[in-house]
Amino acid sequence: MTKDYAKYTTRKKLIILLLMAATLLVGLYAIARGSMNLTISEVVLAIIGQGDPASHAVVRNIRLPRVLVGILAGAGLSAAGCVMQNNLRNPLASPFTLGLSHAAAFGATFAIVVLGVGTIQNSSTDAVIINNPYLVTTSAFIWVMVATATILMLAKFRGVSPEAMVLAGIAMGSLFTAGTTIIQYFAPDVQVAATIFWTFGDLGRASWKEVGIIAVVVVLSLIYFLFKRWDYNALDSGEETAKGLGVNVERVRMAGMFVAALTVAVLTSFLGIIGFIGLVGPHMMRRIIGGDHRFLIPASALCGSLLLLASDTLARTIMSPVVLPVGAITSFMGAPLFLYLLTRGYQKR
Repeated sequence: MTKDYAKYTTRKKLIILLLMAATLLVGLYAIARGSMNLTISEVVLAIIGQGDPASHAVVRNIRLPRVLVGILAGAGLSAAGCVMQNNLRNPLASPFTLGLSHAAAFGATFAIVVLGVGTIQNSSTDAVIINNPYLVTTSAFIWVMVATATILMLAKFRGVSPEAMVLAGIAMGSLFTAGTTIIQYFAPDVQVAATIFWTFGDLGRASWKEVGIIAVVVVLSLIYFLFKRWDYNALDSGEETAKGLGVNVERVRMAGMFVAALTVAVLTSFLGIIGFIGLVGPHMMRRIIGGDHRFLIPASALCGSLLLLASDTLARTIMSPVVLPVGAITSFMGAPLFLYLLTRGYQKR
C-alpha cells in the first residue's frame, strides 16, 4: 500500500514539475519574441541587469511585466475556477457563467461613458484611449463585488442551492449585459469603441505597480485555497459526508466563493475579460491528475498560467506588429479544447 501510494503521489508531483518547466520555457520564449527578437542569453542578461541597454529596456519595462502578469492572472483565474466548480458542485461554474465578467464589463462601461474617461488620442491614427484607467478599474471591481455579494446573499439568507447559484449568476450576467447595452446605446461612438476595447482583455495594460498588486492577491488566494484543500476533497464526496467529517460546509463554501470572486474581480478590473481560462484549466488537470485538491489546485494554477502565456504569445506574434486581443485567442483555443475534453470524457463513460 505504501509503494502504491508513493507511486500515486510521485506521478502527480512529476506532472506539476513538468508544468512548472513548461511555463518557465514558454515565459522565456514570450520575453524573447516580439517586434524586437532576442536570444535567450540576451533575455537572461537583461533580467539580471546586464547586456545591451536597448534589450534591457524592452525586457525589463515591457515584456517581463507582461509575462509575469500572464503567469499570475492565468494561475488566479484557473485556481478560482477550480474552487468555484468544487464549491458549487457544478463543472460549468466559472467567472463567466457566474456573471462576474459581465459585471466587470458593466463597471467599465459605466466609468467610460457616464464618468467620461474614454477619449480619442490626438494623433494621426486617432486611436481610442482611456485617460483614467484606474477609475475604470475601480468601477469594474466595485460592480464585480456587487454581483458576488448578491449571489452570496441569496445563498446565505434564501437557502439557494449550489445549482441555483449558477442560475442566479446567469441571471445577473443577463442583467448586467442589458445595462451595458443601454448605456452604450446612448453613448458617443468614441466611448462605445473604448468600452469594446476594454472588454477585449489585454495583458499589456499592467505595469510593475499592477504586477505587485495582482501578485499579492493571487498568492494569498492560492495559499488560502491550498489551506482548505482537505475541506474541498471532503466536499467532493457530498455535503453529508463532508459534514460527517466535521466540515462546516456553508462556511467553507461561502468563504471559498468570496476569495475566488475577489481574485477574479481584481484580475478582470485590471486586465479586462479573459474567457475560458477559469473553465478549461481545471477540467484539463482534473482529467490528467485527478480530483485530489492537494494536487489539483497547484496543477490548475500552472495550467492556467501556461495557457494564458501561450495565448498571449500567439496574440503578439501571429500578426506582428499587430497585437491581437488575448481574450479572443483564449476563446478560440479554449472552446474547441473544452468540447474535445467533454467528448473524450463521455466516450470513456
